[in-house]
Amino acid sequence: MRNNLGHIKLKTRRRQSNPLQEFDCLPPQLREWLRYAVLPWAPRSVQRIYKRSIARDGDVEFAIAELDRIQEQRLGVDSVPDGRF
Repeated sequence: MRNNLGHIKLKTRRRQSNPLQEFDCLPPQLREWLRYAVLPWAPRSVQRIYKRSIARDGDVEFAIAELDRIQEQRLGVDSVPDGRF
């Protein structure tokens, strides 16, 4: 066995990028936000949200607040009880 997936029928693919290198290329304030994020964000997705917010408003603080808002929204989805245990 070459990896820890065993024999599965799911398609696998190699990662085309290096997440650590992507993290190192982020602006300092975005790296700081990502260090303390509650969810396991990919650097690429955080940068996409950040750039969209900067393009719309041009304010770094607003972009960070937008990331906080999206994270809280995603955390809220997980905490909604669905009747199962």
